[in-house]
Amino acid sequence: MARVVVDVPLAHLDRPFDYAVPEKFADTVRAGCRVRVRFSGQLLDGFVVSLDDATDFTGKLLPLSHVPSGEPVLTPQVARLARVVADRYAGTLSDVLRLALPPRRAAAEKRPIPTPEALPGPPDPAGFGRYQAGPALLSALAEGRPARAVWTALPGEDWPTRLAELCRASLSGRRGTLVVVPDGKDLDRLAAAAARLLPEHSYTVLRADDTPEKRYRQFLAASRGAAQVVLGTRAAMFAPVRDLGLVVVWDDGDDLHADEHAPYPHARDVLVQRAWLDDCAAVVAGTSRTAEAALLIESGWAHELVADRAVLRSAAPRIQALGDDFELARDPAARSARLPSMAHEAARRALAAGAPVLVQVPRRGYVPSLACARCRAPARCGHCAGPLGISPRPGPGGARIPACRWCARPAATFDCPHCHATSLRAAVVGDSRTAEELARAFPGARVRTSGSTSGVLATVPGGPSLVVATPGAEPVAEGGYGAALLLDSWALLGRADLRAGEETLRRWLNAATLVRPASAGGQIVVAADAAHPVVQAFVRWDPAWLAERELADRRELGFPPVTRIASLSGSPAALSEFLAALRMPGAADLLGPVPEPPRPGQEGERERYLVRVPRTDGVALAHALTEVQGVRSAKKVTDHVRVQLDPLDLV
Repeated sequence: MARVVVDVPLAHLDRPFDYAVPEKFADTVRAGCRVRVRFSGQLLDGFVVSLDDATDFTGKLLPLSHVPSGEPVLTPQVARLARVVADRYAGTLSDVLRLALPPRRAAAEKRPIPTPEALPGPPDPAGFGRYQAGPALLSALAEGRPARAVWTALPGEDWPTRLAELCRASLSGRRGTLVVVPDGKDLDRLAAAAARLLPEHSYTVLRADDTPEKRYRQFLAASRGAAQVVLGTRAAMFAPVRDLGLVVVWDDGDDLHADEHAPYPHARDVLVQRAWLDDCAAVVAGTSRTAEAALLIESGWAHELVADRAVLRSAAPRIQALGDDFELARDPAARSARLPSMAHEAARRALAAGAPVLVQVPRRGYVPSLACARCRAPARCGHCAGPLGISPRPGPGGARIPACRWCARPAATFDCPHCHATSLRAAVVGDSRTAEELARAFPGARVRTSGSTSGVLATVPGGPSLVVATPGAEPVAEGGYGAALLLDSWALLGRADLRAGEETLRRWLNAATLVRPASAGGQIVVAADAAHPVVQAFVRWDPAWLAERELADRRELGFPPVTRIASLSGSPAALSEFLAALRMPGAADLLGPVPEPPRPGQEGERERYLVRVPRTDGVALAHALTEVQGVRSAKKVTDHVRVQLDPLDLV
């Protein structure tokens, strides 16, 4: 008898079902393999979670219809993790397995998987020697002890090499490692470092943009135990690593770590669960620090791994804010100018020294938002009321005519409905327009752009040039940047978002770590008020202080990670029915409703409620939500309610 998890995303059917194993499949079927079964008159996919001699089912068992392969792709450890994640996020096991296991490719299963000839010895501890307890962490990994750390990397740190050293330390102790990074650019750097420090075939790389066959082949290298180190982006958090000894998440504050598919798990939380289930080491790493990481330290679950302040000061570039008193006395226009004299002078000195200059702007495009030049009201399309902007591509004759970003109708004339002015001004300036302005301000200097519109650059040469990049798209410069200009800080700090300050500091530090130290002439100019707490943390390069402050503020206000919040969105009628059936924990708060714009493919009025409970009641809340979804699923209710636990966006 085979116990099978059937791929049915219905909450009331979220349990394994028993099937008989026909004689013809007796030698093929194994725990963890894929099968095809008859379920409610349909032929569906499933996974065998166990093979047993007896069943509790009193009727006649249906036989397995087909066994595509006896390859055990679902390991017991991943099956247990998937169940825990589904319960934590009020989802179903089939939804989690859909995220965890890539589609089968028969050709990949037939190809042999090479294995490493020998495992390496421990890494050189010099790289982690600059951090307090850094060598002790490497020793613990080599000995197989479950050390947990929150690592804040130094400015200019070669973090891919440090992560590869962590992998090597764990591998020297005959234990596997799983490392998750936010995007493909980071993964390329990490894979290059692994190629230098790890034996050939001892690691595998799971890329989202690989062909299905290559991705499945890389997955098999891990599931068969040939490669004990797995490097990847978000989907790799469920990778079947043999003898798992270490899990690492880099830059856990990046929103790319949050999956956009149900049940919407976050890579950091999944890896923390893996460390607990498998009793292995864990490292939450980054140049910045999140409130969630601060909570791990405060609770005693993890210890911080940081460098002494003297080491930090020697590695950090010089950071200046445009809003400090000295600068305002010298340049009264510094508060309002987009590129004040101090930023212009820093860029000029770096270019004269033959070094590249990084310019970070928060928005992509040319002029994505326009406003009335007199009253500053947002400019709207006269046809559909959509926002007006200017495209980076000029129109006929080289003219740049404002156009609606919704219906694309040009706005050759403008009449403000509030003050009847006819002139427009840029409310937001994108990377393309910034590059144009810098080319005029620094004639003769080459200007490059890096972003989703123009393409993301991985590296730039070390010669004099200006590199305009959006956050997360900053390329690595050979020898480091001579200067960095962080513009339009109001667009980051002024967002109506719980994580606005934390996210702003993360983006600034990720850019600043690419700049040379102050001893080599590295300078950073940030266009922000020097009195702002985020700017203060940036100038002092003290993300731990801001994370602790954020955690204290959220504890006082009752926001995550101190509490757990469930977002419920749907039609007013569906939400009313859902909440009437929901048995909320006693300490729960119900917030809302607030209007929610319809998602693609959805029509009609939509609302959203937030259910907030203390962190200790998070399991009870998830269970209550699962119970309601199961009842609605059994009744075949078609008016869907979207349930998301611990959403990043609470606006």
